[in-house]
Amino acid sequence: MFRHLSLILLCLLPLLARAAPDTPAQLRIQGSNTIGAALAPALVKGMLEAQRASHISIVTTGIANEIQVSAQDAHGQPLRIDIAAHGSSTGFAALKTGQADLAAASRPIKVSELSALQALGDLNSATAEQVIGLDGVAVIVHPDNPLPQLSTGQLAQIFSGQITTWEELGLGNGPIHLYARDDRSGTFETFKALVLDAVGQTLASTARRFESGEQLASTVLTDRQAIGFSSLASVHGAKVLAIADGASRPMLPSPALVASEDYPLSRRLYFYLSPSQATPWARALVEFAQSPKGQAIVTASGFVGQQVQAVKVPPADNMPPRYRTLARNAQRLSVNFRFQEGNASLDNKALRDVRRVVEFLRQHNKLEQDAVLVGFGDAKDDPERAVLLSRLRAMAVRRELAREGVAPREIIGLGDELPVAANTAEEGRIRNRRVEVWVY
Repeated sequence: MFRHLSLILLCLLPLLARAAPDTPAQLRIQGSNTIGAALAPALVKGMLEAQRASHISIVTTGIANEIQVSAQDAHGQPLRIDIAAHGSSTGFAALKTGQADLAAASRPIKVSELSALQALGDLNSATAEQVIGLDGVAVIVHPDNPLPQLSTGQLAQIFSGQITTWEELGLGNGPIHLYARDDRSGTFETFKALVLDAVGQTLASTARRFESGEQLASTVLTDRQAIGFSSLASVHGAKVLAIADGASRPMLPSPALVASEDYPLSRRLYFYLSPSQATPWARALVEFAQSPKGQAIVTASGFVGQQVQAVKVPPADNMPPRYRTLARNAQRLSVNFRFQEGNASLDNKALRDVRRVVEFLRQHNKLEQDAVLVGFGDAKDDPERAVLLSRLRAMAVRRELAREGVAPREIIGLGDELPVAANTAEEGRIRNRRVEVWVY
């Protein structure tokens, strides 16, 4: 009998060790609900599997939007990773108080947060700021709503309360019911920056607020008068509207348009960690998230991964002649290089994308004379200056690629042609300053 009990206890020991309440967390992640609801647990699970951990379990705790991942490492020792997903701002607050090792954010760190966290090092550095994927803020309505598209200007009028009925948009009847994420949400911060702040408006007090994007989308599905916004990964059957920003054509948040960040409400998903004091587990998760396996998990979770692909672009009459020639004879890569605000240095995502583009070109034997770099910019009083600046941006990308053995066929500067955003606000001007890569 005792022998049988001993065998039972031996079988239970791994489970008991895994579930032990006093097991300290090897990694604590706090912040974005968009990331923390499903993507962060999936990345943690993938990382643990890559490290040959076993008995991996993902369980919800007694607190809403908090998850615990437990496992055993390759030596049979218990592991615990805690994830609290209450909004991007909570991640930076937790980094400051030492309650988190990694902040998940669905918008970039603010200047005030950088200042508050300066003791941890420069969180704007390429080591600290890690773009782990891309997302489109999807504007959603009930599936029966016939509305096909909106401009960002119309969105601002709707969500600020200037347009309050569907009749004012030329269809349907009755009041518009507004649904929005709460103030701690990075999704709301992105929508606020790209839509409301751009025209000096604030969210209407009548909007119903949600901590969870899943809850918001589910509620829109039950309300024919509803309009809301959520992550692309949590649309769940709601109708997604095409969005136009200023001079751009209306765009749906397709993977290709989000990957290139041309879609007007594209945004980046981030992990932030201390560049000098990061824990080994935090560094391990960041590196896994950037790996091909990690990016595959990003895509499988409903977001847009950063794997480089070649896409055929149909020629159009509004394209400049040189660009139309490219569209006929070459393919565009699914990445745009963008720059740090106020200078010609590549931003942190672009620095990673250099490696991805080089690897793509190497795999397809296109390192020599097969790539074309096309620079764009915002409008200037002197059109020739706009063309020069756009060409200089393309040359900055060429310098980075040349370090890795890439010799492009051609450099083209198209100035303020083919804008993807209005040039009336700084956010739009920054988005228009970009470099595309085409391959023959």
